[in-house]
Amino acid sequence: MSQGDEHKGKVIELAGGVEYAAGSVVSKTILDKKTGTLTLFAFDKGQGLSEHTAPFDATVQVVDGVAELVVGGTPHTVTAGQLFIMPANIPHSVRAVERFKMLLIMIR
Repeated sequence: MSQGDEHKGKVIELAGGVEYAAGSVVSKTILDKKTGTLTLFAFDKGQGLSEHTAPFDATVQVVDGVAELVVGGTPHTVTAGQLFIMPANIPHSVRAVERFKMLLIMIR
């Protein structure tokens, strides 16, 4: 059984699927396949991911809170209910303006 098979055929509650931790970023992999991944993240206020690149487009589905995504030097504020696609090979970073949860969708 590959990672994520235990979630197949079941409802996944995104907002409750990963909990906040003080001063931390918490992640939980929901699905990990050769073709891509689904990962839930919870960021405490002020926490983030430093600038990096990915070889594939990275889609952020905002589940809770507010974050700033900086893509290619341009800041974007995202809030619950929004979706943002970060293009492959462009430097990007994530910072929680307030507590923030997201589903990161990577398709290879």
